[in-house]
Amino acid sequence: MLKFARREPSAVLLAAQLAAVLIYPFIEEGGVGRSLFSIFGIAILGLVVLAVRSTPGLTWVGVTLGLPATVLLLIQAVTGDDALLPYSSAFEAVLYLYAAGALIAYMLADHEITRDELFAVGATFTLVAWAFAYVFTVYQAIEPGGFTAAVDPNGERSWMELLFLSFTTLSSTGLSDVVPIKPFARSLVMLEQLAGVAYIAMVVSRLVGLLVIGRAKAQ
Repeated sequence: MLKFARREPSAVLLAAQLAAVLIYPFIEEGGVGRSLFSIFGIAILGLVVLAVRSTPGLTWVGVTLGLPATVLLLIQAVTGDDALLPYSSAFEAVLYLYAAGALIAYMLADHEITRDELFAVGATFTLVAWAFAYVFTVYQAIEPGGFTAAVDPNGERSWMELLFLSFTTLSSTGLSDVVPIKPFARSLVMLEQLAGVAYIAMVVSRLVGLLVIGRAKAQ
């Protein structure tokens, strides 16, 4: 499994993040669930750093960002206290954005598409979605009430709600179940909308460009 992860890091990272989408709803609540949530987050961090190793990105930057996040998540797992959540989320947000940038550089490094690069397309999307969800988490800790939802509109938004908001924003789905209602919350959402449009445009233009290059070589 470790050899496969080193050979296809983007594929493993994408699979782990998609699995997390299905697992998180069952472990988000309760003391034991929160501890498992933190432990699973540590495992994802390790895969993110492993993915950075296969890119033009600097591994030491990934490790530098991942270590404090790992320590904070371990403390949360042991104590069951979410007081450190905004701090670990801040490190994770920066790490995930850095890893997404490194994967984009990895995909654009040459004119050939490998199998791992295809998985990197999906992994980059999920990394950006996760990163903004962590940004929303940090913002919510600083300014409570920045987001509302159809269920318990005045309550604090859960991680799954913020991740759901991030995915629907980045994909331009816009289901509006979770809504930013304060000015800076809307600013963050607008930045993610821009990131989503830019990423889709980049992927489409690259695929079209490679198609044109392939046809030119064939002739």
